[in-house]
Amino acid sequence: MHGPASPGWLLVALCAAAGAYCLLRMRSAVEEQRRAAGGEALMGFGMAVMAVPAAVAIPPRGVWIAYALVFGAAALRALWAARTSAHHLHHLVGAGAMAYMAAAMAASPGHHGHGGIPPLTGALLLYFAAYVLWSGVRLVPVAAVATAAGARPVGWSDRPELARVCRLSMAIAMLAMLLTL
Repeated sequence: MHGPASPGWLLVALCAAAGAYCLLRMRSAVEEQRRAAGGEALMGFGMAVMAVPAAVAIPPRGVWIAYALVFGAAALRALWAARTSAHHLHHLVGAGAMAYMAAAMAASPGHHGHGGIPPLTGALLLYFAAYVLWSGVRLVPVAAVATAAGARPVGWSDRPELARVCRLSMAIAMLAMLLTL
């Protein structure tokens, strides 16, 4: 993506860490958590790759087209999964945003648009800004998970507050990436 190198590398690290935690969540005992974690891991690692500063490497147009196809397929999968879970609507918007950014980069790699913010970019910025605020508010009341006597301790892959932090981090990263588009 466009922008300075130092914040770009921080964005890469944040997204890669979120993707790695989502891989860990795929080991959860809760099936719905495992299912959601796979899509979130793809988003985290995909965002990390797309956030590599342009000063380091500008991928050829074909790579951006491949990203658009991968995230377009992820958006279709999220649309299918949204039949049974409203949470997948957020995955649909996220994957759609990634496909949109990749398509924009394929159309003009290495160039900023100077005609203002396109309506779709503006709508995505509003969505992710609202999601960041909503997610941040939801983190406040999360109590520490207590284990009852004799109960199995909660592992890293089953911590709801960490899953929320992961989603919040990726939404913040998505905002940053959309701003540099």
